[in-house]
Amino acid sequence: MNKLPTYLGKIISVSGASIFVELTPQVVSGLLVIEGKTHRIGQVGSFVRIPQGYNNLFGIISETSENSVDTNNSNKFISNRQIKIELVGEAIGCDFERGISQFPSISEEVHLVTEQDLKNIYGSENEGQIIIGKLSSSDSINVSIDLDNLVNKHSAVLGSTGSGKSTSVASLLRAIVTSHTQDILMPSARIVLFDLHGEYSSALGDIADVFSINAEPGTENLYIPYWCVSPESLIDFLCNPSADLKSKFMDFIVDEKIAFANKNKGLNLDTNKITPYTPIPFSLNKIWYDLYHFDSVNWNEKEMETPAYTADGEGDANKLIAPRFRPASTSNDNFVKKGGDNKWKKSLDNMRSKLFDSQYSFFLTPGGWTPNIEYEIKSDLPKLIQNWIGNNKPITILDLSGMPSERLDLLLGSMLDILFEAAIWSKNLDEGMKTNPLLLVMEEAHRYLSSDSSGLSKSMVRRIAKEGRKFGVGSMLISQRPSEIDETILSQCGTLFSLRISNATDRARVKSAMSDSLSGIVDSLPILRTGEAIVTGEAAKLPMRFKFRIPQEGQFPNSHDPKVSKNWSKDRLDHDFKDLVASWRQQGLTEVN
Repeated sequence: MNKLPTYLGKIISVSGASIFVELTPQVVSGLLVIEGKTHRIGQVGSFVRIPQGYNNLFGIISETSENSVDTNNSNKFISNRQIKIELVGEAIGCDFERGISQFPSISEEVHLVTEQDLKNIYGSENEGQIIIGKLSSSDSINVSIDLDNLVNKHSAVLGSTGSGKSTSVASLLRAIVTSHTQDILMPSARIVLFDLHGEYSSALGDIADVFSINAEPGTENLYIPYWCVSPESLIDFLCNPSADLKSKFMDFIVDEKIAFANKNKGLNLDTNKITPYTPIPFSLNKIWYDLYHFDSVNWNEKEMETPAYTADGEGDANKLIAPRFRPASTSNDNFVKKGGDNKWKKSLDNMRSKLFDSQYSFFLTPGGWTPNIEYEIKSDLPKLIQNWIGNNKPITILDLSGMPSERLDLLLGSMLDILFEAAIWSKNLDEGMKTNPLLLVMEEAHRYLSSDSSGLSKSMVRRIAKEGRKFGVGSMLISQRPSEIDETILSQCGTLFSLRISNATDRARVKSAMSDSLSGIVDSLPILRTGEAIVTGEAAKLPMRFKFRIPQEGQFPNSHDPKVSKNWSKDRLDHDFKDLVASWRQQGLTEVN
């Protein structure tokens, strides 16, 4: 009998990558003490080693069982304990590799892994490896993942509410760029975090530039220029048009973009190649005025050369004042020929209301990116892209917490469109994403990536998931409801971080998305501790259960639960709610005096 303290038993069955081991009676207690440390035998998710001469096969325990066997039909029963193991990799000398080149045989020995074995598997800190936490079964062993595979092959962080998801994401992003030190180790990193609830500026503010719709001290205004948005989506948002209005709108957009290019010769654009999709500024006010004019105009003569304005009725495009015309008349003294059909008035009035609505000012009047009707602009597209991915800090947080929820899909999709188009057209340039890769981190992914969604955001994420690697764009999805995310999109995520998930439907979706069929590990998702996760996929050497690094004081997201019992036990205060209503009406979260 083997006298080594790590000896567990012998293989009794081999079925593909699964093997069954009968435990030796030497470990009847279920505990082994090796090198002064206690090891629990047969714990699901723990590792075993199978010696193969110079090589060692490694596997993960996925099931345990026990039955009684009658020896020699003497009615004397002995306990027979078995474990099921899934083979996952092998070590050739001290170099560990995922996958196996040979299978074990019946009766070969199986050993418990020691701390040194685990270090050979997880302790690598080679170039491209980032340390993200500690192994759950051994606090002394760092867990590292491959940064190249994490970004290039996409990833997802999944976990129920209260599982520590936001804190874990903050810890993961900090580990990528700083390894949790004060020094930025990845100064050229490009990470854009779409923060839907305004949680992450408090956690990552020291290493991130923050742009917010409702800018507070320490943040900058976030603008999404409408002229960068898909023209069909923009027109549908503005006025829900008829087919003929939409066609005319597109024609006017092209005309205005050509006029802008002709006025700004420094752009060096071939006007014959300009389309509605070319990202060139144009004035919405001017287009609204021209459409209104076209729809309602009357003429002073049959040749339709002079509009029949009323006194002071020319209107003002800058102020969104519509032109007014004298009514059509056939009398010789007051001849006016009818021109427009007046069939777009309702749609154009809706467009005017949107242009006046302050909650859309970050989009429809985007600061210096708003061109005037003389085709002049203070800031152009290069400045916008520089703000988002070209600043000195490695992370950019785009705080969307003040965005109208019903327009989240359009505006988030537009931002993704801007960044991905920038990646496509810069493929061969030094400033492109192929040279300096970009990671897009998307919070609350289930809100706009569900199977039922058909909007711009889902279309863009699908495109990024399928084509992003070619252009240096990676994605990281964050969600508390993985079952609601489109299955095709989730299957494109090469690395999955699964925190505690209690819902059976969500758990089943995670299990189906994992490339490693280790049911025992996946079934442990409901009992994971807060901040503890299972990582599997391309960036991880092996599926592993680990604990994310705990952020330092002042580096936690603003996502903590309210202190109900503490606050409800306080004396009641009298509030008049004036500040609340003022903040609501002003569409701003800043303190109102």
